[in-house]
Amino acid sequence: MKDLKIGMAQINSIIGDFEGNFKIIQDYVEKAKSENIDLLIFPELAVSGYPPQDLIYREEFITRNKIYLQKITQIIPIEMLAVIGFVNEKDGKIFNGAALIQNQKVIFIQHKTLLPNYDVFDEKRYFTPADSQEPVEVEFNGEKIKLGIEICEDLWDEESDIKVTKNLVDNGADIIINISASPFEQGKRETRNQLVYDKVKEFGVPFVLVNYCAAQDEIIFAGNSIACNKNGDIIALGDEFQEGFYTGIISENNNISLTIKERCVEESIYNALVLGVRDYFHKTEHKKAVLGLSGGIDSALVAVIAAEAIGAENLTCIAMPSFYTSDMSNSDAKKLAENLGANFTTIPIEKIYNAFTDELAPLFAGMAEGLAEENIQARTRGNIIMSVANKFGALMLNTGNKTELALGYCTMYGDMAGAVGVIGDLNKTEVYNVSKYINKKAGKEIIPKRIITRPPTAELKDAQVDPFDYDIVSPLVDDIINNGTDRESLLAKGYEEAVVDDCLRRIRFSEYKRKQAAPALKVSKKAFGIGRRYPIVNKY
Repeated sequence: MKDLKIGMAQINSIIGDFEGNFKIIQDYVEKAKSENIDLLIFPELAVSGYPPQDLIYREEFITRNKIYLQKITQIIPIEMLAVIGFVNEKDGKIFNGAALIQNQKVIFIQHKTLLPNYDVFDEKRYFTPADSQEPVEVEFNGEKIKLGIEICEDLWDEESDIKVTKNLVDNGADIIINISASPFEQGKRETRNQLVYDKVKEFGVPFVLVNYCAAQDEIIFAGNSIACNKNGDIIALGDEFQEGFYTGIISENNNISLTIKERCVEESIYNALVLGVRDYFHKTEHKKAVLGLSGGIDSALVAVIAAEAIGAENLTCIAMPSFYTSDMSNSDAKKLAENLGANFTTIPIEKIYNAFTDELAPLFAGMAEGLAEENIQARTRGNIIMSVANKFGALMLNTGNKTELALGYCTMYGDMAGAVGVIGDLNKTEVYNVSKYINKKAGKEIIPKRIITRPPTAELKDAQVDPFDYDIVSPLVDDIINNGTDRESLLAKGYEEAVVDDCLRRIRFSEYKRKQAAPALKVSKKAFGIGRRYPIVNKY
């Protein structure tokens, strides 16, 4: 086979923005032309955006997607091959498709075979699977080559009876092309790359995987596109969390293998959340954000992420001290905002709280103060932030972490309010680790050291500290949520029975809260939200 120069277009589509997506694709076609690319590859459903969910049921959505696919064929140079993902409809059935374009025509369509139906995926709800996996023979550069095209999950065939890559190779594929929309989660890049290496090693053919680099609602796509020659050398590599155009040459001769950058877990989490917030604001056409800055670790981390994502000048941080707020909290909150260059204001809540409790006094007469009075403070703060957001056309950022959300240690319509949960999939330990990474990367205290070292507290009553040992509870909660570990197995791991039972009880009883929580950006293998669906009422 002659040398084949590939171009991997690691793009960021917006669901349903067909004209905008077309312009993005057009830009990458121009890049490909300028670099004399032979084979240009775009991600899964690049035309429509991924995942379109119930928009699939709108006939006009599919029609427009097909119209724009035809427009795309007209801008692909005659001398170039291109593969791009789109929604196909045939004989009344809907397919997740990959179109092969040559001579400004769609000459072949491969449908997705393995439809994921777990976690954030529910493709069996929308799509019909392909019933065959056949490579397509094309004449190119004076020779005939067979391209084996597959889509995302088709690579992940270990537990499937259908071995998509093997079928393509057995039928003569000279190259495997996988167009993907593979969501980010910790450790997934390594797992996906290993699958690619394993396929190359097993079948001895070049493999090209092109992935999205985008965020859509809770889901983040990290990019990390990769291409290997038949020897397993990496010939092209997409950056992580960076849109871009990446090229390589598939050659019969050995190529120098590129090296994958060693990953810092905290760096990846931070960059994922920055991309998640940036795209959430860009794609919803919002520019400004507001949050409550308490002087605690959670809101501090969210403020740093938001400042990076949308610009500190577009971020307003509000301190809302009460009777119980320490001078330390007020000072640290102000210092953080100054370090970021964000807008900062203080709105005390004592008067509002007193007015509230005065009105409730007749009803609460003779009853001791407790949770109700604590939550009035949290809800007052939520109302203030939402009011400011409404007035200035901003979005409120939620600052709750995954451990608190799991255990219900949060107030509905108070600190649970917000348009997006920035750190809602980070456990408390990860919150601290990412915060430390931020200061280490900066070489100075962006987040004041005292915020990181002081005991966590909601400051809703005198001498209050959080009622959990997070060093124990954070991994315990992750074991339950991320891994589905049962009670007996948790006890076998050495967790104390009382702590296990308390966490299990809190998780079960807090489901109704999570149904009303802000959508949380997903960075673990099991986040709260669309990928975890538990009944509110259950005794299991």
